[in-house]
This record gives sequence, C-alpha cells and structure tokens, in this order.
Amino acid sequence: MNNLKNRGRQAVVLTGVLLGAFALAACGGTPADDGAGSADGLIDKAACERNADAGTLTYISGYGYSASAGQLDVFIADELGYFDDLCLDVEINAAGGNGQQLVSSGKAQFTELGSAEDVLMAAANSRNITAVATYGTTSPFCIFANERIKSLKDLEGGTLGYFINLTPVAGAMLDAAGADESEIDMIKMTNYDPTVVLRGQVDAVVGYASNQCATLDAMGDAYSKFLPADFDIDGTYNVMEVNSEFLKAHPEAVSDFMRASLKALAHCLEDEADCIDRITELAEKNGQGKAFPREQQERTWAVESQWVRDSTVGAPGMQNAEQWQHAAGLVKEFGTAKTVPAIEDVINTEIVASLYDSSGELIWPGASK
Repeated sequence: MNNLKNRGRQAVVLTGVLLGAFALAACGGTPADDGAGSADGLIDKAACERNADAGTLTYISGYGYSASAGQLDVFIADELGYFDDLCLDVEINAAGGNGQQLVSSGKAQFTELGSAEDVLMAAANSRNITAVATYGTTSPFCIFANERIKSLKDLEGGTLGYFINLTPVAGAMLDAAGADESEIDMIKMTNYDPTVVLRGQVDAVVGYASNQCATLDAMGDAYSKFLPADFDIDGTYNVMEVNSEFLKAHPEAVSDFMRASLKALAHCLEDEADCIDRITELAEKNGQGKAFPREQQERTWAVESQWVRDSTVGAPGMQNAEQWQHAAGLVKEFGTAKTVPAIEDVINTEIVASLYDSSGELIWPGASK
C-alpha cells in the first residue's frame, strides 16, 4: 500500500515513469580514489574502499523535488559533496517511481515514506525493508473542508476525498469527532488541487498539512482545517527506509549515507533559504519546476522543518520503539492491513542514534571536537 504523502502533495501528477528504467534526475559522482581515502581525507583508505565496495546506492524520492525531510536532505547532501566525502556513489531517482517496490526488490537501496503508520500498512506487501530514521513526532496530515463543515461529524451524509488510501490518522480523527464513517461517502481523488473543497466538488479531503492546507492558508480563502493535534492524536513524520539485505551486507555504508544526509538536514535547518534555492533550481533543471515552484517549497519547508525541530524523540532522524508502538496501535484500530508486523522486525533504532555524540551533535569525520 502506497503512501498518501507520495501523491497527496502533488500539484501536478508526475507520469510516464517506467519502474524498470530509472530516470536519474541528479547523480552523485563516483567517489574519487587517490589511494589515500576520500578526496578531502575525511575517512581513511580502508573506510573509503569499504564504502566504494558497496556499489551504487540508489535513492528513490517518493515525491520528486519536494522540500521534505528524508528527501530534501538527500538532494542537498549530493549537491554539497557530502556523499563524495564519504566515498559513497549515490544516484537519485526523482522521477516518482514506486520506492517501496523498488527498494523491497533490491533494485534500489533507499526511499522515504510519509509516516510510520504508512510503513506498517505497507509492510504486508513490501518485505525486505527496514526503517532507519523517523524525522518527527507530528502527524503530517490534515483534513481540509468547505467552510460550512464546522465539525468532522458534519461530513455524515457528505463526501470525503482521499488519495490512495484513508490513512489511519484520518480514521482516528473521524472517530474522535464522533463521525460515523459508514455515513460518509469516501471518494478516491485524482485531482490534487485543494480548491476543489472551496468549489464544493467534494466536502472535504484528507491531505498534507504542509502542502494543501498551507496552500489554502496562503490563498486566504475561508475553509475549515482539521489537524490530528486538534483531537490529541500523536503521529509520526517521514521515515527513511533501506533494503534489509543491503543493510545486513553493508551496515557502514548505510550509516554513512545517513550521516551525510543528516549533515545536509542540519544545514537546511540552519540555512533554509540556501536549501530552498538549491532544491528549486534542481527541480527547474530537471523539468519539475512547475510542480515545485519556490513559493511552494518555501511554504512546505517552513512547516516541515519545524516538525523536525519539535521531535520529542531526540536529534533529527532518531526513532524509538515506543513511538512506533503508538503508530502500530493506530494501524491496528483504523488501518486496512490485516496484520501488523512486530516493531522489532521493521525498525533499526541504533544506526542513527550512533551518529550523534552525547550532546546531540552529529559526528562528522575530521570535525573539531
């Protein structure tokens, strides 16, 4: 089952993707081997050769060039040469392929999904995937509605749109509001324009707070917005996944991929404008500029960067079993998966945690103490 986020934030549907042929939108160069380790001497020769021996690491961006944690940072790490610094050969597929399927099959090594709930629901059909990072403890979803909808219970007798599947968080929101789902006409959406609710084409839609709701906020038109926090519902924001067999065979390369991307994430939290400029330029160069205009990217990262900062688990990317157990509870009660996998079979909590020192600072080779 695919992630709402991968499609719910699209202003333009990205089509024409062949899963068997990667349209690589941005590629890291093959690491230089001068016999002495990485080009800048950040890691020694043995570590450099170890990472180079892992081969090409292919990352599938679930939603093009979106300014989102677990995506933006990978592009920026490549742009700033962080992967090269650690002798990693990284290729980025931003053409919108099915990351779950490609990583599960071993045709790619990394991808990102929008929440732990999505990962757990997808796990039934996407084996051989391990979650190595979760970027926040705020649910990214929202339900946006025509202004006449004052309560989610008002949707009874009306219509609620969704993309791909009704995320468990939305089900929990409806339940908390006392709404009877059987009395609501659920409509699978193909139009990602949030103004459909303003025109009354559908009463409400389950979307993404940093995209559709942020867009409607910026427009200034009256509408009704419902967030999980309004109902005291916790959630998770964005998850980085890796092929489990690749992780077992090349744990150091996986760690260094995460080290480089987290270093880029730290940069994007500190210098938002620089990262937005870079990702917008990449989108334009690779034919996705209309789908990811700068103003949209800026709105998205303004919201999502705060979700990263607000994480209650720890430093960016850190995750724990308690956080995922809560997500599993939502999936069991409100999800469509027949079975929910054991948390310990799905996540690795050690990789990202080991990349930070006791003060919460990312450990980077050659950095001054």
